[in-house]
Amino acid sequence: MDLDAAREHVRQHSHAVRTTLRHDGSPQMSPVAAAVDAQGRVVVSSRETAYKLKNLRREPRAWLCVFPDAFYGPWVQVEGRVEVLSLPEAMEPLVEYYRAVAGEHEDWAEYREAMTAEQRCLIRVHLERGAGPGRLSNGDGPPPLRVRARRSSRATSRCSAGRRAGAAC
Repeated sequence: MDLDAAREHVRQHSHAVRTTLRHDGSPQMSPVAAAVDAQGRVVVSSRETAYKLKNLRREPRAWLCVFPDAFYGPWVQVEGRVEVLSLPEAMEPLVEYYRAVAGEHEDWAEYREAMTAEQRCLIRVHLERGAGPGRLSNGDGPPPLRVRARRSSRATSRCSAGRRAGAAC
């Protein structure tokens, strides 16, 4: 997928799930609000004390799946290397992030105080790859469930006994 198209999708849809890697390599996922800054990086706010930030400082890569408010619909997955901007340098970029996600705040002084009290930082994802929309992301609702018929308990026991005896069920 073209990265400019992915950026445009993120500009229109801020709900996302961000994935980082834990120390053991397993994924750690968090719901986030994403935006795109003036340089085309995907940006997300976090707290300095969050595990996801510790993961990003150790392994500076992130993946985001960005989807619409209604959940079902067009989506994109983006990934890239990460840069963490801490306070005080992060304050004005955090203001721009808020504007991109939620519009104007009624009291910017209060917002700045909250960012300091919460030890907020800004995570910048330098996009390297984008994917989507997927084959099930056409906005028609959830994909159909494929339900396999259950065998009756009697058939299941006969089948289990048959397998033990080497027969196929």
